[in-house]
Order: sequence, then C-alpha cells, then structure tokens
Amino acid sequence: MLRRITERMEFTRRLGFRLGALLSIAILPIGLISLVQNLHLSREAERSAEIALLGRTASAAAGERALLQSALGSADALGPAILESLNRPDICSDLLRNFVQRSGTYRQALFVPVDGRVSCSSAPAGLPPLDLSDSDLLTDFMQVPMTAVTALARGPVSGEPVVVVLQPLYRDRELLGLTALSLSQELLRSTHAMDFGTEGARILTFNNAGRVLIADTTQGDDPTTLLPRDVPLINLPGQGEATFRSRANNGEMRVFTVVPVVPGLVYALGSWSPSIAGVGLFQLSRFGAVMLPVALWVVSLAVAYFAVFRLVLRHITVLRGQMRRFAIGNRDTPPPVLTDAPTEIADVSQTFHNMARILIRDEEAMEQAVIEKTVLLKEVHHRVKNNLQLIASIINMQSRLIDDRDAKRVLRSVQDRVAALATIYRNLYQAEQLDQVNADRLISDIITQLSTASAGAGRDLIVHTDIQPLTMLPDQAVPLTLLTTEAFTNAVKYAGRPADGGNPWVRVALTSPEPGRGLLEVVNSTGPDEAASGTGLGSQLIEAFSMQLEGDISAEPQDGCYRLALSFKVGQAAFGGGSGSGDPRQVVLTSAARAGSRH
Repeated sequence: MLRRITERMEFTRRLGFRLGALLSIAILPIGLISLVQNLHLSREAERSAEIALLGRTASAAAGERALLQSALGSADALGPAILESLNRPDICSDLLRNFVQRSGTYRQALFVPVDGRVSCSSAPAGLPPLDLSDSDLLTDFMQVPMTAVTALARGPVSGEPVVVVLQPLYRDRELLGLTALSLSQELLRSTHAMDFGTEGARILTFNNAGRVLIADTTQGDDPTTLLPRDVPLINLPGQGEATFRSRANNGEMRVFTVVPVVPGLVYALGSWSPSIAGVGLFQLSRFGAVMLPVALWVVSLAVAYFAVFRLVLRHITVLRGQMRRFAIGNRDTPPPVLTDAPTEIADVSQTFHNMARILIRDEEAMEQAVIEKTVLLKEVHHRVKNNLQLIASIINMQSRLIDDRDAKRVLRSVQDRVAALATIYRNLYQAEQLDQVNADRLISDIITQLSTASAGAGRDLIVHTDIQPLTMLPDQAVPLTLLTTEAFTNAVKYAGRPADGGNPWVRVALTSPEPGRGLLEVVNSTGPDEAASGTGLGSQLIEAFSMQLEGDISAEPQDGCYRLALSFKVGQAAFGGGSGSGDPRQVVLTSAARAGSRH
C-alpha cells in the first residue's frame, strides 16, 4: 500500500512541481495582501455606491421636501390668524381663501374643530359647511393630536388625491382643532427628479405611520408592488438612512434606500434595479477580489513553468536523449553540444560531448586491439588444429606400415584422440565467440568421425544420437570431448548383438535435465553372454576427464545394454540458451522520473 502511494506521489519529485510549490509559497504573502486590499476596496466601493444611492434618493425627493416643509410652516403660521377670526367664520374663510389663491400651491386650506364641523375653509363661498366628524382623518388625528402628514385618495373639497399636512391648534393648552393644508399628489409626484441613467428606478414617500403618500407609478399601477415584500414600512423610519436588498412584492430583486424627507414625519423609499445600483458590480468586485490573486498565482506558475521548460527541461530532455542513444550503442559521432542552452547546461553538454569523444576514441582503440588479438588467437587455434591433424595423419601412415594388429589398434586409438583434439580447435577458430563453445556441435562432429571409422571397419553398427544445444567454456569442452571419444570408442568396441538378433547399436545423448547442469549418456547393446565392462587406458582416461569436469560418473550394465552416464555442471551457458543467453552485460536505461523503469 505504501509503495503504491509512493508511486502515485512520484510526480512530486519533478522539477516543475517543486518549482510550482516554492513559487506558490513565495507568492502567498502577496496574494493575501492583494486579497485583503481588494476586499477592502470592494467594501469601500460598495459603501460609496450606497451613499450615492442615498444621495440620489434625497435629491429625487428634494422638491417634495421643500413643498412639505413649506406647508408645515404655512400651517403653523396660519394658526394665530385662525385663532383671531375663529368666532367669525366668514372672515376666517376669506383669510384661508386668499392664502390659497396667493400661494398657488395648495389645493385647500381649512380649520377642522374637534367636533368635525368645518366652518372655516378655503372652499368657494356658498358651499354647505363640511362635516368631518366621521372621517378617518379626524379620528386618526384625535388619537394622536400632533403634527402629521397623510394622504387621502379623495380630498373632502376637491375630490382629488391629495396629501394633507395637519397642524394642531391650541389655545392655552386647550386643543381647539387642527389646521389642514392639502397639496395635489400629482404636484408632489412631479417634483420627483430622477437623474439620467436611472431608468427603472422608483421613488415612494410614506409617513411615520407607514402610510404611502406618493409613489412613482404609471397610470393604474399598484404602488404596493414597489414595496419590499418582507419589510413593513412602519419599521423603516427607525433605521434612519439605510440601504438594503430585498425582493419586491412583484417578485423582482431590488435595492432599497430610505432617507428622511421631513425628519420624524415623512420618509422617501427608493427602489432601484440591481443593474442601476451596481449590485452586480459589487458581487463581481468581490469575486474579482478572490480571483485576482488566484489568477496571479496561475499566471505566475504558467510563466515559471514555461520559463523552466524553455530554459531547463527542454535541454535536459535533449541531453537525456543523447545519453540514452549513446548508452545503447549509437556512437558513430559524439553528440552535438547544446549551443542555445543556458551556460550551466551548455557546460554539462560540452562535458558529455568531450567524455563521449574520449570514450569513442578509446573504444575504437580497444576494439581494434580485441580484433587483432582475436585474429591472432584464431590463427593459433587454426595452427594447433593443423598440427594435430598432421600428427593424426602421421600416426595413420605409421599404422599402415605395421602388421601387428594390437599395435594398429593402439595407434588407431591414439589417432582418434588426436583427431578429437583437432576437432575441438577447429570449432574454436570457427566460432564467433572465443569464450564459449557449442558442445553439441563438438559432440556431433566426434560421433560422426568415429561412426565413419567404425563403418569403414565393416561393422553393421547402428548409432543413435540425441544431441541438444549446450554452450560451455572451452576448458570444459576439451575434457568433455575427449571423454566422449573414449566412451564412444569403448561402446563401439563392446557393442554386441542383442538377444533378439538385431544389429548392435550405440546411443549417445547430450541433454540438460535442469538449468546449469549437463548430462552425457553413452549406451551400447550387449549380447546374452557378454558383459560390457571396460578396463585399461580408456577407462582410466574416462575417470580422469570426469574428474576434470568435476562431474558424477556412473557405469553399470542394464537389461540388454551397458550404460555410462556423466552428470556435470555447465560453467557458463544454460541448455538451449544459445550464445546470446546468460550475457552478464545488460544495458538498462533508467529515467529520472521513475527508478528502475526500463526503456
């Protein structure tokens, strides 16, 4: 499990990853400072936008503020005049009528006594007196007899939607009634001035009791659609100047601002589209406050990685490729020096170029020396083989001059041994590699030579062979070949006719029962009354050669045959491996990214 995790985390050892980690740590303080500053600027910008919205709302309601403050002042100023003429309704009415006509602003002016029977008003002369004893206007005022501003959907005199300013009238702490001045709602609405670029913004004024006075709506629209859905108007005056986001009654998300028009009496509620209010910009600025450091980090990593790739990794990749090709044998010419690389990498490339040039020169010299020595060694083997063949020929010529059969037999055995040695040296100088010999070829050549000689003697001997590929050292090949010669010669000598009447036979087998071990078997047939045993020089040589091979030899008669077996350890090559197997020089190229990986 730990190894698997380690392999998965191998990428952390790469230069690019480590550079990115170090660069991230280096950029972290700058990123935090940038984040804090951007968030601070975002909050300041949001606060500035809120102040601007409040200013726009106050500016839009400035005209209405002036009219209402003027109406409150006028109602307060009319109080003493109404008190003086209170007992003379005609004079009082003329006073109010002249005031309305001169001002040109108010729709009506009247004094409403506590009983609700109006006898002093600006209404045209000849109209019957008004009775407001059952009106909500008087009822609400009597509950809280104080200065107030309220709206009426239908004025008591004009019958139009009006906004009424109410001022209580006292005489020696006795509440006599109230002075009322009415202004047209249309006049007040016309004073709402919206700046350029505020399309979709709406202004609504309401009193301290939460009653809507003026609303910027088109004909027939419900003014309550501009109000925030979950925020009652009566709760807004206590907040003073405020800005908040809420969903309006029409379901649209809006930005609302509250500013006092007449402090304590009338307030203006501004309803702004988020696009106009810049809320989306605020959110974008907050998002940018976070994304800017992240973008800075990503761009820095990208630039750093690009720089590292262009300046380091690209050249290292080229240099590694040169080393790999040089390691696997591409040594025709020294690898070129990286001229466009940084100085440090160029120095490494120059050093590798010089090293490769020296190695190529030395290897050429060593190869030339090896070739010369190989030629000389093969020439020595060839001369030895020729000399041994010459000796065998001399022995053969000598045996022809002798009539003694025992002497001929002895000379023949010596000739066979010399011919076997000559065969070994012939295979040595014909072999491509002088440090190993194909034992199977040697044994096959020896058996072929000895079989030809036995056939020439007039014997009807049958020879079976099972020679499998086996490569071994020359020091082992010589005693194995000589032992095979002696064993085969004895087998041919003592091969008898089997009991079933068939021809005598000899079987020679060279196998490898297990890796690193060789097995030589020489078996010959025996007759019913024959014992296949060997004494004399042949048996002594076989014993001596087996000792040289450090093998285990056994010779025993079996049912109808005599078997000689030699088990020995192969010095170099394994069975069936050929000359290429067992090569101790294995070139394994490893990548720096994964230890032990093969290419």
